[in-house]
Amino acid sequence: MPGLMSNLDLMKEADAFPYEDSEPEAYKALSDTLYTLIWKGGHPLGYMLDSVLKTLLDTPEEIRGPVIVDEAKRTVRAFELPTEAERTARVAGLMKYWRENKTFDILRGWRNELWPIYGKDDEVIYSAERSGTGLLGIMRYGVHMTGYVKDETASYGMKILVAQRAANKSTYPGMLDNSVAGGLMTGEDPFECIIREADEEANLPEELMRERAKFTGMVTYIYITDERAGGEAGQIYPETQWVYDIELPTDFVPTPNDGEVANFYLWTVEEVQQKLAEGRFKPNCALILADFFIRHKIMTPENESNYDEIVRRLHRKLPFPGPHQIAPSTASV
Repeated sequence: MPGLMSNLDLMKEADAFPYEDSEPEAYKALSDTLYTLIWKGGHPLGYMLDSVLKTLLDTPEEIRGPVIVDEAKRTVRAFELPTEAERTARVAGLMKYWRENKTFDILRGWRNELWPIYGKDDEVIYSAERSGTGLLGIMRYGVHMTGYVKDETASYGMKILVAQRAANKSTYPGMLDNSVAGGLMTGEDPFECIIREADEEANLPEELMRERAKFTGMVTYIYITDERAGGEAGQIYPETQWVYDIELPTDFVPTPNDGEVANFYLWTVEEVQQKLAEGRFKPNCALILADFFIRHKIMTPENESNYDEIVRRLHRKLPFPGPHQIAPSTASV
């Protein structure tokens, strides 16, 4: 059927940043439009667009603080104050200024949530407003969970719980989503975060989560936003997701609590695969489902010719410091 997306197409949409070894021309073309935000020791924190750097430099210095740009190396240093609290306050003041001056559309989706930026040794060097992280191109962290029920009448012996995002959400309205997902705030434990999100989004009891939810590893990728993300397209989102599975009781009925989910569906693997192929899922949720299919032997080297590249894109090597550098098998939750 024409127009359907392959599994690899879905991975390339979610992990959209070109690979230097296999896509050198595309990699160079994009890199030439970016500056690397670095920390004092020289290690990278994120990829900042030319346009954002220009806006940063045009912002009054009493708001942004000193900014050091190396044109030759295409690096930028900023927010280098003595303490984490001072640095966080500086970034908050910048984001507030941009928001009040309507500088970037993306800040209309202000969340009032602080997300961490890590230095070496997993030290949080400062935090930034969630909606503004893409402007700095810094690492973003979240949690995603796939819920399923055993059903011997269905293929693979299961049906998968799929959420549909509310039509009024500022990002990816109306698209299909994983059973439960959310962003990880500064200082928040990933497992406690998925428990909170499960309650808010699906009314999943805490005791059921603690008993049945299982951490399965991390996925890492670099997404590039389009208009569905809200605000300016082309922002660079290096992301890490802590991934969980939960086998749900057959009589469990999810109910949205926070207005972010419009509906839940319990679909067979084939129904989920069809919706994936139609491009109905939020891009990174398609990536999480691919990880689920691999772990549950639904996607295998025998039935997927691009298996190795899909696995590579699920676990992209990222240059930025942070907890994602811990091997998935030993990651702490």
